[in-house]
Amino acid sequence: MIEIEGAGEACSLERVSVETDGVAVADSPVLAEHTTLRVGGPADRFVVATTERELIDAVTDCDERGEPVLVLGGGSNLLVADEGFRGTVVRVATTGINADVSSCGGAAVRVAAGENWDTFVAHAVEQEWIGVETLSGIPGSVGATPIQNVGAYGSDVSQTITSVRTWDRQERTQRTFPVVDCGFGYRTSRFKREPGRYLVLEVGLQFQLGSLGSPIAYPELANRLGTVPGKRVEAAKVRQAVLEIRRGKGMVLDEADHDSWSAGSFFTNPILDADDAARLPDEAPRFPDAEGRTKTSAAWLIQHAGFAKGHGDGEARLSTKHVLALTNRGAATASDLVALATEVRNGVAERFGIRLVPEVNLIGLELGN
Repeated sequence: MIEIEGAGEACSLERVSVETDGVAVADSPVLAEHTTLRVGGPADRFVVATTERELIDAVTDCDERGEPVLVLGGGSNLLVADEGFRGTVVRVATTGINADVSSCGGAAVRVAAGENWDTFVAHAVEQEWIGVETLSGIPGSVGATPIQNVGAYGSDVSQTITSVRTWDRQERTQRTFPVVDCGFGYRTSRFKREPGRYLVLEVGLQFQLGSLGSPIAYPELANRLGTVPGKRVEAAKVRQAVLEIRRGKGMVLDEADHDSWSAGSFFTNPILDADDAARLPDEAPRFPDAEGRTKTSAAWLIQHAGFAKGHGDGEARLSTKHVLALTNRGAATASDLVALATEVRNGVAERFGIRLVPEVNLIGLELGN
């Protein structure tokens, strides 16, 4: 413990390093074994990188030889072609959590890209690091969260991220981006807008300390907790409530629940300019965004375009719990899922004139006309 003299009382500073067990990763090249949708053919080569050096070297080797490379985190946001991937898949399996925890300055935390996101959230709640409790139950790796600017229940990771350390595959050097240079927006970032350029190595986050979570921003979550938006509740209770809500929607991974054999929300919520928003039915949800546009609900559009929970007549169907998730009922192929996604996207476009955009990354695939 280090004592730091401040303007008033001395602050304590504790430096903590946590070596986690990481996630057991099979070395099978069949990508169905590495994705939450459980579809996808084999890669030509499959590499598991457990250190930053292994990760950088594996990706750089492919780049220098001109070989296609797919960097794989938790596989929770991917739909891979049945034919597989013609190149090398590099699975990020790096581990480690380092924190400087100050009694007056909060926790400055650095997390390896390969750490499991929900495991880290559980650790943060246990340590009374405030700010990510509403992001509980989201599958995938820590390194993937800034790419998508992962969010749920009124918050996203950009609210706690301070920096993202990367390997710039174009310049062949490490680059660290402070949060102001990450270009975060709704489910996007500079890393997503420049696909394939930046390999995330480590994510820096800053947390306040305490047992109470951040103010509740989402009405559904507030109702579950028996409170109102704007109030604060114990972070551990917030996490438990979020997990219960997500489990009820099939959004928590469960071997026995085929509704969880998905990639989460398949489409992003549309953000509309004034003219497009004016064409929405009066009863359609509307949420103003920071740039003066209007966000509406993809799930509402899907349901009101005539697609009910469980829609589909084969192995690929909409979730029986939540229409925004496309699920594998046990033996679905990537082609089955693409056909279903195309049907839903076209149905919404025909009914409302809005073209839904996939949030899921399509590898070797594209939606039909």
